[in-house]
Amino acid sequence: MSETGIAVIADIHGNDFALEAVLADIERRGITRIVNLGDHLSGALNAARTADILMARPDILCIAGNHDRWLLEKPRADMGDWDRIAHEQLAPHHLNWLADLPSRRTAQDDILLCHGTPTSDTIYWLDEATSDGGMQLASIERIESLAGDFANPVLLCGHTHIARAVRLPDGRLIVNPGSVGSPAYDDDTPVPHKVETGSPHARYAVLENRDGLWDAAFHLVAYDHMAMARLAESRDQHAWASALATGWLR
Repeated sequence: MSETGIAVIADIHGNDFALEAVLADIERRGITRIVNLGDHLSGALNAARTADILMARPDILCIAGNHDRWLLEKPRADMGDWDRIAHEQLAPHHLNWLADLPSRRTAQDDILLCHGTPTSDTIYWLDEATSDGGMQLASIERIESLAGDFANPVLLCGHTHIARAVRLPDGRLIVNPGSVGSPAYDDDTPVPHKVETGSPHARYAVLENRDGLWDAAFHLVAYDHMAMARLAESRDQHAWASALATGWLR
């Protein structure tokens, strides 16, 4: 089956098996345009091979996420586990590739690509952490405020790993495709919280313009997630192993 549209991927986090499965699914659908919203390499998995796959695909329009920036800016001693494990695998040409990526760009002149929000790579946009340690859909007022004056009809973001689409009152569509390679994680900022998607699938989205109106469809892709879970476990990354195996943190 051939399908027109733009595939949107994000938050691969060094999961090369998930990336390969998603790219194969995109190809199967006949989609040739792909945009990638950052956080490509950091994690407990295969950072260098993931970088090699992406570097061999100059047709994929990429931006940098917060973890990509931290791989370049932070001394290794100050890195968290995700960044340190990845950084140990990367060669200078991988880091040079990351350094050339912008933090924000447009596709097709009207689709805005960012990682967190248009002005920050660390702020959650469509969802927000709650005081009880979970995540919830953000208020429309917060979402609209963070969209600011960016008039693009489609605004794309990642960062939360949660697939979500929100239509603003003025018609702009904001889409988070979910995470290709990391279905669950925990964090301490802005408050301690967990993100759990509930399944180990790799996730991405497809944008289509139908009669002048942009819309999005979300796709879940099965792959050999247990191989990745075993790899994380072998590196004593138990939360990663649980997330990859189940989509939950146990």
